[in-house]
Amino acid sequence: MFHVLIVTDDHQAQVLAATLAEASDGPFNTECETALSAALERIASGGVDIILAKLDLPDSSGIATFDQLFARARHIPTMTLAEHDGEALAREAVQRGAQGYLSKGHYSSSLVPQALRNIIERKAVEEDLYKERAHAEATLNSIGDAVVSVDMAGNVTYLNRVAQALTGLSREKAYGQAVTEVMRLLDSETRTLLAPHPVIGVIENATVGGIAAATVLVRADGVELAIEDSIAPIIGWENKPVGAVMVFRDVSESRAISARMAHLASHDFLTGLPNRVLLTDRLEHEIARAQRNGTSIAILFLDLDRFKHINDSLGHEVGDALLKEVARKLCMCVRSVDTVCRLGGDEFLILLTDNVSVDSVAFVADKIRDTLSQPHPLAGQDLYITTSIGASIFPGDGHDGGTLIKHADTAMYSAKEQGRNNYQFFDRAMNARAVERQLIESDLRRALTRQEFALHFQPKLDLETNKVIGAEALLRWHHPAWGLVAPERFIAIAEECGLIVPIGRWALEEACMQAKRWLDSGAGSSSIAVNISALEFRQKDFLYSIHAVLEKTGLPPSCLQLEITESVVMRDVAATAATLAQLRELGVVVAVDDFGTGHSSLSYLKQFPIDILKIDQSFVRDITGQHADGAIVTAIIAMGNSLNQLVIAEGIENEVQLAFLKSGRCSQGQGYLFSPPLPPNMFEALMQSNIEHRALPDAGT
Repeated sequence: MFHVLIVTDDHQAQVLAATLAEASDGPFNTECETALSAALERIASGGVDIILAKLDLPDSSGIATFDQLFARARHIPTMTLAEHDGEALAREAVQRGAQGYLSKGHYSSSLVPQALRNIIERKAVEEDLYKERAHAEATLNSIGDAVVSVDMAGNVTYLNRVAQALTGLSREKAYGQAVTEVMRLLDSETRTLLAPHPVIGVIENATVGGIAAATVLVRADGVELAIEDSIAPIIGWENKPVGAVMVFRDVSESRAISARMAHLASHDFLTGLPNRVLLTDRLEHEIARAQRNGTSIAILFLDLDRFKHINDSLGHEVGDALLKEVARKLCMCVRSVDTVCRLGGDEFLILLTDNVSVDSVAFVADKIRDTLSQPHPLAGQDLYITTSIGASIFPGDGHDGGTLIKHADTAMYSAKEQGRNNYQFFDRAMNARAVERQLIESDLRRALTRQEFALHFQPKLDLETNKVIGAEALLRWHHPAWGLVAPERFIAIAEECGLIVPIGRWALEEACMQAKRWLDSGAGSSSIAVNISALEFRQKDFLYSIHAVLEKTGLPPSCLQLEITESVVMRDVAATAATLAQLRELGVVVAVDDFGTGHSSLSYLKQFPIDILKIDQSFVRDITGQHADGAIVTAIIAMGNSLNQLVIAEGIENEVQLAFLKSGRCSQGQGYLFSPPLPPNMFEALMQSNIEHRALPDAGT
């Protein structure tokens, strides 16, 4: 159905409408308006396919009538209805955009419907063609390659945005110019213009072509760009070429990168220091020389202390600048015959040659430690960094490079364990600890499948009523050969090697299942607390895993309490806030564990949806000491109460501590004064006894 709007105050409109109504080229639906204003209102409501308008109307006359129609309905085909003496005006309207005109006296012609149909359909084709061209234009402008098309004469007909940027010419300026002027191609070796131009050859031969690898494009401002391209002929309706299109890209950067590959293969990209590949080569050479001469060499393995904190808080740009500054200062601390190498991240290796001794190695280590501990003015502030250093000496600590590096690495970890900002020489005891660590990691990987893990449960009490109101699930490892392995012996290793994620998820599910069994039996505590490691909390599927465990076990979300350390909470404030909000929406209770030991901002903590603050046991343990921990505990309790957050004290071991906490209005507590962590059956017996904390059963860990 074609919708025709007839705008005229002439009775001949009825003739025209009747002609269209009876036409076989339709069907046509006609509407009539007698004034321009009414016609404009009708056009605004949409649904008009073509307009037939007389230019002399009661409220407008002459070419102004058409101009107003065309301004309002530019994309609707418009024909004028011409009086016998008005053809000159009608022709002027055609020049301004009208599709044609109908002369009075021909309104009843059988050709009128056919002409209108053709105009409407042609306009639809033009609209589709415009959309396709717009789509093609958007596509060509969105790709990363430059596109230039030319006609058979070699004159430019099109450039996309990338081509305009690479040639330095706008589309308007380049249009119609010879491609040899728009794209001046130069042989970078002979410094001569390519002749003939590659595009001309493609046009003449109607075959796909390209350019030589040494070709550069001379931009309009004279800058030379290395380019790669492909050229293809454009084939027209009669299967004959009508032009060509060139697709090319700037490869200056990639070629520059290729030129630097040899250097980067042996040097660190950030600091410019030798990398492990070059160090290994030099180390092998120096070992061979030391063996011939009967002399010693040394390896220093350095790791920057708490560099990640600077990187996370100030950003990678500042972190990179600090690494460059560290690299520069390390080079100042050694001789030209020594080698400073960056392994990656914040780890560095230094090869000391020319018959070193323990004293000379210690001298260099002290010099490095003192130099790096000085302030580094970066990002408008003084940054402070320290380093932990491990040293190994050939031949006493190893006879090959790999062993020397491994032993220096082991010594470095020992330096970190000694409190950081110091150096340690390798000894055999360190190696024994490293071997033990490897054994623990290896056995941890099999412990889950062997079902060697178990959970013990430490009761949490309401300090006012002395009633058990919850439990904290604590992981235990029953090793088949070593017996019960203390958590402090394997948890850190599990975190370092990533095993804490599957182990933590097992513990979460096991704790929820046990809590649900107690709940169903009627002897259950009101909540079960599970510790969540930093690595678990940052997993992308963390929230999904919590929801899946609750759904699988059937434990009400309000009965699950997730304990997250203060340092984890503050590591990424925005991401943490989003995760905690989703946990709150799920109905899970969130506790900040070891509160007071981290570096939290109270303004942020106030904004987080946190339900519980757990006072770290180190503060509780020294509550009667001389370190003002009593004041800290009092402050934490007061802050928690003011923020409507439950406060739990952990590590309560004596009556003095308990009395202090009660006097400070601490809500809940746990510790060996009440009960150690218990196996499930003993904890269930404790709950069923429903007695005060002083009569709780004793049990081993």
